[in-house]
Amino acid sequence: MKINELKSPLTSRKNNKRRGRGSGSGLGKTSGRGVKGQKSRSGVSINGFEGGQMPIYRRLPKRGFKNNFQTKIQSISFREINNLVKKYNLDPTQIKEEELFIKKILKRSKGSLKLLNIGEPDTATNLEISYASKKAVEVLEKLGGKIKLTKK
Repeated sequence: MKINELKSPLTSRKNNKRRGRGSGSGLGKTSGRGVKGQKSRSGVSINGFEGGQMPIYRRLPKRGFKNNFQTKIQSISFREINNLVKKYNLDPTQIKEEELFIKKILKRSKGSLKLLNIGEPDTATNLEISYASKKAVEVLEKLGGKIKLTKK
């Protein structure tokens, strides 16, 4: 069986309603909108209007807010760093946050990186990263690696 031999279900072959194409089509003249009034015109904006009753979006209380100025931070663990070194053949002695963004291994739009103490580092790595937890810094330095924080 080939793709051109497949039988199509009838719904996928259904033609669009061609409105305003004469009275013989059944959708001529007013194109199924009825007669006169605001709803028969184009550009109607009465969504949410409930016939004079207070609309639900005004009846319910406001909740919370979205902070436009919050700093985005994505977390990275020792386990993930080990996987990245193996997958992308990175040099474990020099790993920089900027390099991971440039090579498009991680997305810059998701925020700067924070190293968390999850998993165990395979080798002593020298990291240049925005943020790191105290425990992660301790573990890395105990192993013989160095960490340089670009932000504080």
